[in-house]
Amino acid sequence: MCGIVGYIDFTKSVSNIIITKMTGTLLHRGPDGNSSIVFKKQNYNLALGHTRLSIIDLSEKANQPMQYKHYSITFNGEIYNYTEIKHELVLNGHQFNTNSDTEVILHAFEEWGTEAVKKFIGMFAIVIYDTNSEVLYCFRDRVGVKPFYYYHTDTSFVFASELKAFHQHPDFVASLDENALANFFVHGSVPYDQCIFENSYKLLPGHYLTFNLNSKKISTEIYWSITQAYNSPKLQISYSDAVSETTNQIAKAAKYRMAADVKVGVFLSGGYDSASLTAILQKNYNQQLNTFTIGVPHTGLNEAPFAKKIAQHIQTNHTEYICTEEEAMRLIETLPYFYDEPFGDSSAIPTMLVSALAKKSVTVALSADGGDELFAGYNRYSFVCNQGERLKQIPSFIKKTAVYGMSKINPSKIPYFNTTYNFIDRYHKLHYLIKNNNDETIMKRLTEVFPPEETAKLLRSEFNINYSGFTNQIHSDTYSSLSYMLATDFGSYLPNDILHKVDRASMSTSLEAREPYLDHHLAEWCAKLPDDFKLFKTTKKRILKDITHQYIPKELMERPKMGFAIPIATWLQNQLKKTVDDYLNDKNLANIPHLNANYVVSLKSDFYNGKTWLATRLWHVLMFVMWHQKWTKKV
Repeated sequence: MCGIVGYIDFTKSVSNIIITKMTGTLLHRGPDGNSSIVFKKQNYNLALGHTRLSIIDLSEKANQPMQYKHYSITFNGEIYNYTEIKHELVLNGHQFNTNSDTEVILHAFEEWGTEAVKKFIGMFAIVIYDTNSEVLYCFRDRVGVKPFYYYHTDTSFVFASELKAFHQHPDFVASLDENALANFFVHGSVPYDQCIFENSYKLLPGHYLTFNLNSKKISTEIYWSITQAYNSPKLQISYSDAVSETTNQIAKAAKYRMAADVKVGVFLSGGYDSASLTAILQKNYNQQLNTFTIGVPHTGLNEAPFAKKIAQHIQTNHTEYICTEEEAMRLIETLPYFYDEPFGDSSAIPTMLVSALAKKSVTVALSADGGDELFAGYNRYSFVCNQGERLKQIPSFIKKTAVYGMSKINPSKIPYFNTTYNFIDRYHKLHYLIKNNNDETIMKRLTEVFPPEETAKLLRSEFNINYSGFTNQIHSDTYSSLSYMLATDFGSYLPNDILHKVDRASMSTSLEAREPYLDHHLAEWCAKLPDDFKLFKTTKKRILKDITHQYIPKELMERPKMGFAIPIATWLQNQLKKTVDDYLNDKNLANIPHLNANYVVSLKSDFYNGKTWLATRLWHVLMFVMWHQKWTKKV
């Protein structure tokens, strides 16, 4: 795992020291070495920088930027099947000087051009510069495990693994993009190809970018999408055969991700995703696995006792760390630095904690992210496929009556229910869903933090919400509500939130996190499984649970899903109340012209006066204000 940076300067006025400064911002991603190279051409200067976390071929010969003939590369990630590709290239006459996957990428690019990316199994952000053709090529992995940002104006093209590097470039202007800001409040993160700053973008997962430096023409192409698999016919296979083959697919994906010249471990939370991965891997691995669990008692976030029992059953070398709330909360002040684009998922905190724990013993850790999106683990899947279908079948005149009646009732006045957690928010969502109950509308409303109508009250400017990931691309002959939701989350929530969270959290401790469940062959296989193999009536993750029970007794596994969240409402009401007041006060809000200060004050007041269901919204405002204070100039 590494950090990559670079720029193209068409004015030829940027000092060479800039690439060194940019590279220096990403040393947490690669503490084992950093280097850069500058090419001076007639019409531009081009710089490539790299910080290295040594994983495969620890020798200096494998350092980057790496050059081969007229190709130069800076690369973040891992190509897990590089030895297989290398063997094919050797048969074609290629010779190698290192045992690194980086050198294999260069030779593969020489052999197959941009088609080489289709051969790679891995996670990656790759930049290749061809000095002969004077073309820059940028690739991002299929799912979006590794980040790739770029900033583009008439005179500059700047790229990096993290936005903090941009601030070192003299041409970068940290001007907020109002649409991106609105999308942060709606989605909880800045989604898709958007970036919080104007003229800045993310390269989408499964895409590559080509920049002709003579014509200054940029083009992007898609080379992979999960919807291709969802548009294929479902597999005609028995359930028992599906269990067997899915197990094999998971085992193969996990084996690929154990390749390293350093120690490897596994995050073990005690849930089905990590337990199944660990159990399958331990059975097929000839050494005792290192597993890691974090617990924060008194917060509701403590699966450590369950994880310990599972680790004992499958006989891993298990490490657990029980930290205090104070330790967890100390990380909050560091969030704006490592999450240098506004980000609201509070589970970043325990993810940083478990990454720090693992880093004490290993350099690589396998994470079981993606299980929910592959095997239907979220509650919304069951809701839409069960209650959602019932909503659709309600006669229109009854719907109209219910909508009218609910609009006349103040949910805060309903006895008993008005004191239950999140009831008022759920009441408003139900009211909306009765009125608008197609799959796309339901998915949007169930995943929004601030609904657009509330976002309009929060922000001072007009905006457009990016729902591109919610657009149905599944053909009518293969469409189902579940397939639509799984494909939507795989292409939106997974890269925009989950993978963003894990990358920054693991990299904050210089730990490489690998994602076996996001192997693209496994993802394609799961997409083609019949729906009821994944969601059977109200049973979520049916096939994954049955796979897990082959290795771990059901009584060790069957308990309510805990998730990986922190008690936001409780913290904001108590330990973090001073933090809220310090950041969300009149002085700070006056320096943020994007926000409606009166709305923020009202939101804070409503929360502290008993509307605890507003905790998530208040947390997102707090995260933005903290980020704004860290990364933008006050207006």
